Amino acid sequence: MLFPPELKYSKDHEWLRLENDHAYIGITDFAQKELGDIVYVDVTAVGTEVEREAIFGMIEAVKTVSDLFMPVSGNILEMNPKLKDKPELVNTDPYHEGWIIKITPSDPSELDNLFSSEAYQKMVD
Repeated sequence: MLFPPELKYSKDHEWLRLENDHAYIGITDFAQKELGDIVYVDVTAVGTEVEREAIFGMIEAVKTVSDLFMPVSGNILEMNPKLKDKPELVNTDPYHEGWIIKITPSDPSELDNLFSSEAYQKMVD
């Protein structure tokens, strides 16, 4: 299982990669393996401000549906357009091609509430 050290992780199994003033968010390798084959991803909050730990969408696998939770508060700028036709990217490349949303974080101090790679790995082991 992969735990890239440059990412931050939430207790709800989302990851966050900060790039300048924006952040990319997806689900972790652990989460995608637990869910199984992803068949659909929906983000209902594009263009809106979403609070930390609020639901920003849902992800559907063959056998289950799961809510997606914001790891930090922020304005959702876009959903990964590739996921519309290829939701399986969340399974095959969860940390790169399979990112789910791009946001502008509204409170950078909330990043301090996220787990490091090592801490997240201990949580899921």
